[in-house]
This record gives sequence, C-alpha cells and structure tokens, in this order.
Amino acid sequence: MTLRRRGEKATISIQEHMAIDVCPGPIRPIKQISDYFPRFPRGLPAAAGPRAAAPPDAPARPAAASAGRRSPSDGARADDEDVDQLFGAYGASPCPGPGPSPARPPAKPPEDEPDADGYESDDCTALGTLDFSLLYDQENNALHCTISKAKGLKPMDHNGLADPYVKLHLLPGASKANKLRTKTLRNTLNPTWNETLTYYGITDEDMIRKTLRISVCDEDKFRHNEFIGETRVPLKKLKANHTKTFSICLEKQLPVDKTEDKSLEERGRILISLKYSSQKQGLLVGIVRCAHLAAMDANGYSDPYVKTYLKPDVDKKSKHKTAVKKKTLNPEFNEEFCYEIKHGDLAKKTLEVTVWDYDIGKSNDFIGGVVLGINAKGERLKHWFDCLKNKDKRIERWHTLTNELPGAVLSD
Repeated sequence: MTLRRRGEKATISIQEHMAIDVCPGPIRPIKQISDYFPRFPRGLPAAAGPRAAAPPDAPARPAAASAGRRSPSDGARADDEDVDQLFGAYGASPCPGPGPSPARPPAKPPEDEPDADGYESDDCTALGTLDFSLLYDQENNALHCTISKAKGLKPMDHNGLADPYVKLHLLPGASKANKLRTKTLRNTLNPTWNETLTYYGITDEDMIRKTLRISVCDEDKFRHNEFIGETRVPLKKLKANHTKTFSICLEKQLPVDKTEDKSLEERGRILISLKYSSQKQGLLVGIVRCAHLAAMDANGYSDPYVKTYLKPDVDKKSKHKTAVKKKTLNPEFNEEFCYEIKHGDLAKKTLEVTVWDYDIGKSNDFIGGVVLGINAKGERLKHWFDCLKNKDKRIERWHTLTNELPGAVLSD
C-alpha cells in the first residue's frame, strides 16, 4: 500500500484505469425518448385529465375519514396510479376495481385514427405543396392553368433555398412543343407566381385521353436544372367551363410510359376550317392558325408555313401553300384554298396538311402534319364527315400535329 502526503493528488495507474472503464457490467436496452413522452394525436385522453368525477349514484365518502384512513403507502400508490393514468391510460383498459365501473366503448387503435392536424406523410411534405387551378374553355378550345403558389419546397441550393419555376406538359405526346413554363423566382421556398398558362387547340377528345403533368424545378445558371417534385391531373376530371382549384403535395418523379408510340410525338396544333361550296363546286380549306409549334431554329423559334394536298393527286396540281410567318411558334395565317371537285368524289379523297419551317440556303424542316379523310380516326374523321354532311357550312376544328404521317412523302 502506498502512502501519500497531505495535499498530494491521488494517482491511479493505467492498469487500474483500464480495469475500471472496461467493466461496464450487463448491457441493458436504452429507453427511447418516446417512452417518457408519449404522443397523443388529439390531446390528452379523458382518462389522463383530472380525476374523473364520481357517478351520481355513488355514495359520498367523508373527506376527513378518507384522509384519516390513508397511509403513506396508499398515498404513494395513488400517485403512481395518477402517473399511470397520465402516461399509459391511452388505449388501455382500466384496472378492474371492486365496484362496478361504467361501460366504456372499446378504444380504436391509434393507427386507425386520422392525423389530428391533417398532415401528409413525410415523403410528401418534404417536397412541398403546390396550389393551382384549371379551367377548360370549351367554346374557345383552351385550357387555362393558373399557377398560384408553392409552400415548403425542398431546398436545392447551398444557401438552403431554391430558384423555383413550374413547367407543364400534356401526356401522352410530351415534347418541347407542348411545354409551358412560368417565370423563375429567386431564393425562396415559398414562391408566389399567380401566373396563367394557356394551351390552345384543346379538343373534347384531348380532355378524355390527356393528362396534365405539372413539375416544379430549380433553375441553375451553371448546370442542369434540378427536379423538385411533380403532380399529374387527368383532364377528364375537369368539367367544361368550370374552374377547379387544387392544393396538392408534390411527388417524386413518376416514370413515363415507355410503350408510348414515339412516332406520334406531338409537334403543335393547327386550326383548320372545311366547307363544301355548292356555288363554287369545290372544297374550301381554310388554314386559320397554329399554336405551340415545335421550335426548329437555334433561336428557339420557327419560320412556319403550311402546305395542303388533296390526295390521290394524279396530276400533282393540288398543292397549296401559305405565306411564311417569321420567328413565331403561334402563327396566324387566315388563308383559304379551293379544290374544284364534285361532292360525291370527296368520300374517296384524303386531305393532307403539313407544317414546315422555312430555312434559307438549305432544305426546309418538317414540323408536323395531320391527315383528314375516310381512313382517319377520332376528331379527324369526324371533321371530314361533318363537312360532307353539311354543305355550304363552314366547320372549324383544332387538330394535333404529329411528326410522322402514314404513307406521306415528307419532302418539300
């Protein structure tokens, strides 16, 4: 045994130190913090509040007598019962007592009850929410998308913020031609746009089979823009001429249907009028306007013009061509062409309409086209039949331009 002088600090050898620290004893599970602070979704349960009032038919006990009969052990036990009621009574049946107790309905499991505050899952709220409204103007064939605001977006930049914008696509057939986007708002996770984006040339057929994809992205100047979240709305859920408001949690990027025929990629919309004139003994084809054309030039625009053919064309004299509209994706032509033909022969004919981008010094680029006739389908077939049935009546319809035409020779 080593003696130490008064005032001298005690020294412990390294062997003794290690012997103390490396013997922790039996390992016991550590309680979670939730064991000490249980969560009550709708506040404290009734059993956890103040002591329940005695039933009216229960005999009254003198306070003094009861207090006199209470021993210290009874008081401790009562305190324990209070704590048990406060922290463990939720969803638990009361302990049976000597006397009859009032019947209580069985408590539902906590997982079956809706969340008190109506919050969504963590995966949903982590990306943020988006408020917007949709209106289908059936008379003008327009779909108005008003992007109001977003809340609680996921931070995407180093400063803990984002530079968000919203872009829209119509599915199936998503392409740059039918993409619309809002302006970008800088350094915010709660942007307010209040911006209306409009699709023109939307038909009743589109409202049945199309889905609107709304994506929120973060714009980056020096690298690719980053995806934050998206939501999709089937247009068949909308009622014509009625505004529907949405407040939806953004979701992770959903897979695109890879079985979609890429040959039918949308390249824009065209408004065509048809009329068989008894006076002129011919078919009047009106090229009114185009909307959301695909950009074919490096400046993000096109120089579009339209060509029409009535086939079969043995003499190759049925070609008509509009003027070129410079630097636009939404040109207005308002031109009309006449094909001299008997009304009875129209059932054997096919009208081919193609849109081109004019280029100087090289071949023109094909943008898209549409075929109307007896072999067409959907709105294209209906437009042709309505023209044949209603002489001297001008019938105007929107049609979708695709990047390929079956059996057509795409050369200018």
